[in-house]
Amino acid sequence: MNCSTLLSLVLMLVQLWPCSPSMQKRRAQNRNQSFTAVRRVKRGWVWEPLFATEEQNSMAPVYVGQLESDLDKQDGNIKYILTGEGAGSIFIIDENNGKIYVTQKLDREKKSFYTLRAQAINRSTELPVEPESEFIIKVRDVNDHEPQFLDGPYVATVPEMSPEGTSVTQVTATDGDDPSYGNSARLLYSLIQGQPYFSVEPKTGVIRMASQMDRETKDQYLVIIQAKDMVGQAGAFSATATVTIILSDINDNPPKFQQRLYYMNVCEDAPVGTTVGKVIAEDSDIGENAAMTYFIEGDSSDVFDIITNNETQEGIILLKKRVDYESKRRYSIQAKAVNRYIDDRFLKEGPFEDKTIVKINVEDADEPPVFTLENYVMEIAEAAVSGSLVGIVTARDPDDDDCPVRYSIVHGMHLKRLFSINEHNGTIITTKPLDREIASWHNITVTATETRNPEKISEANVYIQVLDVNDHAPEFPKYYETFVCENAVSGQLIQSISAVDQDDSAESHHFNFSLAQEATNNSHFTVKDNQDNTAGIFTAKSGFRRQEQFSFYLPILILDNGIPPLTSTNTLTITVCDCDTKVNTFYCRYGAFMYAMGLSTEALAAVLACILILLVFFLAVVAIKQQRKKSSFSEKMEEFRENIVRYDDEGGGEEDTEAFDISALRTRTVMRTHKPRKKVTTEIHSLYRQSLQVGPDSAIFRQFISEKLEEANTDPSAPPYDSLQTYAFEGTGSLAGSLSSLGSNMSDVDQSYDYLTDWGPHFKQLAGMYTSHRGVGD
Repeated sequence: MNCSTLLSLVLMLVQLWPCSPSMQKRRAQNRNQSFTAVRRVKRGWVWEPLFATEEQNSMAPVYVGQLESDLDKQDGNIKYILTGEGAGSIFIIDENNGKIYVTQKLDREKKSFYTLRAQAINRSTELPVEPESEFIIKVRDVNDHEPQFLDGPYVATVPEMSPEGTSVTQVTATDGDDPSYGNSARLLYSLIQGQPYFSVEPKTGVIRMASQMDRETKDQYLVIIQAKDMVGQAGAFSATATVTIILSDINDNPPKFQQRLYYMNVCEDAPVGTTVGKVIAEDSDIGENAAMTYFIEGDSSDVFDIITNNETQEGIILLKKRVDYESKRRYSIQAKAVNRYIDDRFLKEGPFEDKTIVKINVEDADEPPVFTLENYVMEIAEAAVSGSLVGIVTARDPDDDDCPVRYSIVHGMHLKRLFSINEHNGTIITTKPLDREIASWHNITVTATETRNPEKISEANVYIQVLDVNDHAPEFPKYYETFVCENAVSGQLIQSISAVDQDDSAESHHFNFSLAQEATNNSHFTVKDNQDNTAGIFTAKSGFRRQEQFSFYLPILILDNGIPPLTSTNTLTITVCDCDTKVNTFYCRYGAFMYAMGLSTEALAAVLACILILLVFFLAVVAIKQQRKKSSFSEKMEEFRENIVRYDDEGGGEEDTEAFDISALRTRTVMRTHKPRKKVTTEIHSLYRQSLQVGPDSAIFRQFISEKLEEANTDPSAPPYDSLQTYAFEGTGSLAGSLSSLGSNMSDVDQSYDYLTDWGPHFKQLAGMYTSHRGVGD
């Protein structure tokens, strides 16, 4: 083992050997006191605290500090090596003595420290004499940054009249320098503009009120704040910020009327709700602090009212009740404006309201007549004769000139036929007798019109009640069907009766029932008054015989309690029924009907049989007519079906058209009996040969024309309108006879045409053509 190796081992043991407590305490103090100027020992290394100042612009390297090993004998045998951040570029080391230099401009705000490692090796052996050690070079700050207000410009709001010292807002500036070293980043705030209303705290930048301010005097202020570093010392950097401070409104002003006295006019014919005028109070505040409500004080509040226009803050005076020029011509009202929202802090300064006087003059107008009553109620007895007085209505002109009025009745001609009114004094009389039972009340409308101005009209309702008199006798409320059995016993109830009266009794009606005078000696039935407006009809004997008497007519006297009382006699018809225990009402009605008609049972059965026979005969006739209608309709449907032709090919010629009956398109006046068509070719051939032996006046010729005309008229293929029919009919008079080859058994080759030369000069050319033709053919 050589000496260098032994030295290295010793150094390693020294490093690993624990320090004494005093040494550990001293090292802890050194860590807590960074960058002190004391000599620092780290294992075998010794160096001063290392600092590099930023923003140094020297072209030559600047000394930072020195690293030194305890083993360095200053004989140049130890070489120092630097590695880590910026080693070789930003920082260089003198390998002989361990001095470190910075070669570039540093910026603390970009990088505040660098971590490097140092190593000492033996130049001869290239072995480390010290272990590699890490150290830090701190960049020392210089004041190279100005303060900045990053949040400006500022806007703040503070209520007006705030007390002195009220915080408004806070402004904050930042400085990029190191706040832990020196005063480069220590800021001081000051107020450049804004005295004497505001102040600023030098260290915090809090802006406060320096005095009370009124928004109504000035509502906005511009404050300039300055921030200076280096605690405001000479050479410090500074920056400014503007703060716009707005005074918000508070309700510290009461409303004030622009006028202490208002004059207004209103016409007496103005309807309720008419706008009389407007008043307005001003308030220096704004928003809801200026909102106000108007009131009317005094006795005039029942005639006039005031409402608030929330948009314009005006008070609108309205007519609450109709005014009368003749009754009162002037009104004096007191209007009051009160703040709607009141700040209790300022109540001590006085009430937040104001008052004004409004004088209102009533203007005269030509008013319509006025009735003494809006509605009149009159009475008249229904027994009153025509011309009886009903009542009097009265109207007058409310104007000073008191113009005469004229009365009339409107609304319904039937009312005019019952009542009339004196147009001068308003007296209403009847024009015909009244009947309470027809109408107990009559409602009429009376108008009053100024004689000098017919446009001024007013109306009043008159309700006339027709008073009842006892002019209707009581009577049965309905027709009673009363029956009694043949086996009824004496004292049996056979009918309960009541009565009605059309009169309107002041008290409740009360009726008395009894037998009429002529029936008092009736030994068959009795009447018992129940004293409750009803009575019972009872049998007075036992046993009745229908064969002896089918019906009984019982006269009943009814008496009312009117003044004077009226009576009436009502006849109750009682029919005897053949029954055992209960009355069979249908059987009794049937028997009563036959008895009334004077028919026996056999006769009634014969009548019913005749009616049944007639009913059956009538139904049979109706059924036959219905059957005929159906048959006729079926025939028509068959005709329609015959006229419908379906074609399934491109055309069938004449035979297809024969199936279509075109006669359906013709009117009945031109319809002819359809005859079966003959074969046209055969018929023409036959008639044509016959025509060779007849002349124009021949019967055969006439028959030919007649048949062709009839055939054309009935031809289903002919169009439904007039047409021209042309027929070839030579008739007689030709020496050659027929030229037609129809029906000929000879061919053109076998036939001789020499006879054509004998026909005369008219057929010379034809004879030449056929003769030459034959010669060529031969």
